Amino acid sequence: MSLLTLWVAYATVRAFMQKWYWVDDYHYLTPFYSPCVSTGCVPESAEFGRFLPNWPIIPFAAVTLPFLLLFRLTCYYYRRAYYRSFWASPPACAVPDGHKSYSGETRFPLIFQNAHRYFFYAAILISIINTWDAIVAFHGKGGGFGFGLGNLVLLGNVVMLWAYTLSCHSCRHIVGGRLKHFSKHPVRYRAWGFVSKLNAKHMQLAWITLGTLMLTDAYVMAVSAGWISDLRFFH
Repeated sequence: MSLLTLWVAYATVRAFMQKWYWVDDYHYLTPFYSPCVSTGCVPESAEFGRFLPNWPIIPFAAVTLPFLLLFRLTCYYYRRAYYRSFWASPPACAVPDGHKSYSGETRFPLIFQNAHRYFFYAAILISIINTWDAIVAFHGKGGGFGFGLGNLVLLGNVVMLWAYTLSCHSCRHIVGGRLKHFSKHPVRYRAWGFVSKLNAKHMQLAWITLGTLMLTDAYVMAVSAGWISDLRFFH
């Protein structure tokens, strides 16, 4: 509970800070600001244009942040985590729930939990954008190819985000959940087997990606603010 609360507090502060999100020399963009689509964004960081008004109450990545938040909020593992931690539902194993009646997720507002599969599609698109950010970050000071510690941080984060997104229960169902005869669909069966292995680690990946997101953002912020210098392997 305390770790989840800490992460939410950190992410909220960073999303509305509106600075220290871009390293111009190496084209590092923190995932908390990707894609940067506000008129307040540094032009070089806005790969997809700048069209949102530059207001303090609107995050620079307001187009994608709500979908990422909803994807995580409706995630099966996160539901279990915050239901138990924040709502005490149930308070503990073998302890009866405090509610007099049980309606599951069939009433407002919990019925929207069933939209998780649609937020999964949005998460796929956002993961593609994060991958693009990691690719264009291979930028040397003054132009050309470059490679530094920041690239490893960005790449590591992208790999873990893909692992978490593909380990989603909805992804597993989409890949092979409706197949009646795996023998007739060998390619989908192999894909389903791969996703199933990831799905077994869904809880761990859920927590790991919170860590990689925070680490990546903190690193880009520190380099952007001038607190540290990026360790360069090739300029």
